[in-house]
Amino acid sequence: MQLYAYDAGQCDPKKCTARKLARAGLIKSVKVMGKIPHKTILLVPIAGKALSPADRKFRSSITVFDCSWDKITAFEEALRTLKRIKRALPYLIAANPTNYGKPFILCSAEALAAALFIIGEKEQSQNILSKFKWGDEFLRLNEDRLLAYSEAEDSREVVEMQKLFMMKKPKKT
Repeated sequence: MQLYAYDAGQCDPKKCTARKLARAGLIKSVKVMGKIPHKTILLVPIAGKALSPADRKFRSSITVFDCSWDKITAFEEALRTLKRIKRALPYLIAANPTNYGKPFILCSAEALAAALFIIGEKEQSQNILSKFKWGDEFLRLNEDRLLAYSEAEDSREVVEMQKLFMMKKPKKT
């Protein structure tokens, strides 16, 4: 699976997980929105549908929208007009040092790894996470959720599972 990151230029270059993955040759960085591949799954938190294994059969790449999530609203109009398949990730817990333990606030590496896992590319998911000290912790924190989402039939089923997981307390460290 080809991986891309749209670089909105908002990250601290020293902490940016997408840039680290690009330097390692695991993803390609895109700096112009129009250059985001057409046959990609674009991961954005404001998408109308959740990512599910069913999305795998239609696409050959995943693109993460790499920006500061508290500033995503500045891109909403441009994202609406961008003709790409947009998906949001379901409920997952961050393991990166900046947002450890926070739900939904994943860094780009976590988002790509989660998406890969959900669509059945578990080995590639682990390879992405292996570049970070906290990578195994992300899988440990989210193991039950990722396994369940990866067995869902479609987006609707992922959302139903998400509701159940949101009612449970996350695993203690």
